[in-house]
Amino acid sequence: MIHDDPPPLSLYIHLPWCVHKCPYCDFNSHSLRKDLPERRYVDALLADLDQDLSWSEPRLLTSIFIGGGTPSLFSPECLRVLLDGISDRLPFVQDIEITLEANPGTVEAEKFLEFRDIGINRLSLGIQSFQDSKLAALGRIHDSKEALCAIETAKKSGFGNINLDLMFGLPGQTLDEALADITLAISQYPTHISHYQLTLEPNTLFAKYPPPLPQDDDIWKIQQACLTKLEETGYHRYEISAFARQDHQCRHNLNYWRFGDYLGIGAGAHGKITLPSSGRIQRIWKVRHPLHYMDKAGLNSCIGGRQDVPEHERPLEFLMNTLRLKEGFTPGQFERYTGVSYSQIEATIKDLRDEGWLIQQHQQLCCSDRGYAFLDSILERFTGL
Repeated sequence: MIHDDPPPLSLYIHLPWCVHKCPYCDFNSHSLRKDLPERRYVDALLADLDQDLSWSEPRLLTSIFIGGGTPSLFSPECLRVLLDGISDRLPFVQDIEITLEANPGTVEAEKFLEFRDIGINRLSLGIQSFQDSKLAALGRIHDSKEALCAIETAKKSGFGNINLDLMFGLPGQTLDEALADITLAISQYPTHISHYQLTLEPNTLFAKYPPPLPQDDDIWKIQQACLTKLEETGYHRYEISAFARQDHQCRHNLNYWRFGDYLGIGAGAHGKITLPSSGRIQRIWKVRHPLHYMDKAGLNSCIGGRQDVPEHERPLEFLMNTLRLKEGFTPGQFERYTGVSYSQIEATIKDLRDEGWLIQQHQQLCCSDRGYAFLDSILERFTGL
């Protein structure tokens, strides 16, 4: 039975255009070939939100994440219209977190002060590396000087909450090069660092023409050395690839990993909503192509798909998210967010604790250090329950 008090609600907004699509990117992003249809797209986003609100139950909005693509290509004026339109439709918590993804290119950096003025209070910069040779190998359009300039501009614009995205396991990357990237990122004193491995995703240029990546053993050494450096300098790992200074975890992503609810608007955006009145958890996604999306926004034909999450799949979905977190979960959270009795997984949890893969501190269940490194093996134990 789904609890009457549903999970917190977030909003994800997908802005799908980029100046140039990177060869490793498998997101729904499209190279900009002519003028950006930003006002038409904003109107479509608000029509899309209206449709979502017609079937979901109203709640306070705890966070907004504007991702892409390169959302910073949009003008502050259009993003103001968008945020005003959202606040007209949904009540915000008083300290709502509003994140904008941005590229370090100088054109976008000039807009940072205006982004801050319209209410965006968290900036996520796609740095990836501070080494020009690695940026070129990744197909990025900025260089290290522009990256550092963008960070400084963001600080001067009043952003006190800044995330830096960094990759490791880059083509030809050595341990010293990876540590140099981490050390320079830390020296900029951001509040948050996302540090994730480059993977070759299907249907990308890198999948078709693989670059020379480091060996698995070398990638493991790079990851462990960077983890140690981050922890030693006050960036605490709270999720597999996320590190934050005290009290600066990304609240939006925490809501995902805690199996919270989120509406998703924009081309190809996904959402997950709990409906206590009917005892259902539903996933919904929108059509992927931006032109089709703008033509169909607000209509049933804008929905790319909709499906209930069956009760027997909820435990694994919940654990796939919450066990990514250092904090893990409590039995009460499991039952509240899945509507499934904790007794269904209790025996497997006990076995994993006895084997040293999971640990329990008071009511909180989480991975041990060894379990955290082999999360896929833990999750396999819950398949078919």
